[in-house]
Amino acid sequence: MPVEVTLHRATEELARGDLASVLRARQRLAGLVGSYPTRLDLRDKLAAVYRVLGNTVQAGRWSYLSEVRDDVEVIAFEHAYKTPVARLTALNWVGGENAADTETARTRLMAVHRAATEQIQDELTAAEQVEPGRSWVTCALMALGLAVMALLVVIGAITVVRFGYRMLVA
Repeated sequence: MPVEVTLHRATEELARGDLASVLRARQRLAGLVGSYPTRLDLRDKLAAVYRVLGNTVQAGRWSYLSEVRDDVEVIAFEHAYKTPVARLTALNWVGGENAADTETARTRLMAVHRAATEQIQDELTAAEQVEPGRSWVTCALMALGLAVMALLVVIGAITVVRFGYRMLVA
């Protein structure tokens, strides 16, 4: 079904207002946004569906890149998706910042992307700094474990050779 026909049906279902129709509209629009993630009008329509359903987190998620958005919804979205990486993933944007149609969307995408990059760099820096060195006790235990393994391999080899020799002699 073409995008515009699906969008028209979703708009009609949303206008009906009953729960079953609104849920069908949500399903249609979620499919469209999944197929066309850079279309801001589809995101706005999906945000409107979530407003009707009373889901401020999802309304904030899908209106995050819009020219006009509700601050309460944005705060709910940012509270639910606490880290910039989680927000960037939740936005489900593909194609980079330049794929956005509006300057506002580009600016917001760049800000989230920059914050996510900083978060990842900070996590990598922290992971590198926390890397503990091996203590002499750990090394001694590893050496002891390897010595025991080597001893067991030698005993096993001797057992196999003795068994084979007995089979040949008998």
